[in-house]
Amino acid sequence: MQAAATQLSPQQDLVGTVAAAEDVRSAIDDLCRLLLRDGAATGVEWWAPRHDGGVLVRELSAGDTSRARTAIQLGPAGTLVIAGDTVDELVTTIAGLRPFLRHRWSEEQLAEHASRLARKNEALADFAGLVAHDVRSSLVAALREEDPRAGVTRALDLVESILEAVRAEQAADGVANAADCLQQAIADLGECPAEIVATVTGDFPMPPDALRLVLRNLLANAVAADARQIHVSALAREDQRILVVDDDGVGLAAPGRYAGGAQLGLTLCRRLVERCNGVLELRPRAIRGTRALIIVAGAER
Repeated sequence: MQAAATQLSPQQDLVGTVAAAEDVRSAIDDLCRLLLRDGAATGVEWWAPRHDGGVLVRELSAGDTSRARTAIQLGPAGTLVIAGDTVDELVTTIAGLRPFLRHRWSEEQLAEHASRLARKNEALADFAGLVAHDVRSSLVAALREEDPRAGVTRALDLVESILEAVRAEQAADGVANAADCLQQAIADLGECPAEIVATVTGDFPMPPDALRLVLRNLLANAVAADARQIHVSALAREDQRILVVDDDGVGLAAPGRYAGGAQLGLTLCRRLVERCNGVLELRPRAIRGTRALIIVAGAER
């Protein structure tokens, strides 16, 4: 005789759903869907802690949340708000998930912290390699000059630029005023033989120091390529923000010209942009010169 299937209680169903989830976010998503599906709640909200440890922010809202509301603390995972005629047994069951959610949350935070440390170690190795290569090249070039002092000064300036980049990268998040950063980058160049025309407005999703360094590098590269006019513009495309630096110089095909005029290397600039979830692209222009594009996701911060 075939045994009857075991019928799970709603409380067991909630626990099983949360336990089977891949991470805390998906666990709470599944929990909320289950509460709405079974009619245990007319609406749900999840208020989660910010990454910087600040006030809670609403990460999820579904259903009709205008009914009577009950807040259930989820430990470090935030607060779950249930709307409707919630029974005490359901509240007790969800509150009983706190130890599990706390354990999963701690595991995920540790994994994220380890990942950030790994990225920082990788960045330090990149910076060390760039410093060793570029400073050595500058000093070797200085030794070949009649007066090596200018070459030594360039090497010291290079070190200062890379230290600036390190400080910029430590600002993991931030939004820059694109026009202000461009004006600062132009001022950093000092006397410039090229005419710089700018049509840049609004914010750009990069830390200000990082954007200033990248723009300074691109402008210096254009000058090294004998550009007489440089045009900097900004545009938005779907969920992306883009800065475009066009020049009328000799272009990318001329060996060593475009990449030879900046203290901060293109490799380092690319890494700075990549760590802001963006890309730095170089393209030849149809007529003459080079087009550089800084493309960063423009999600709300």
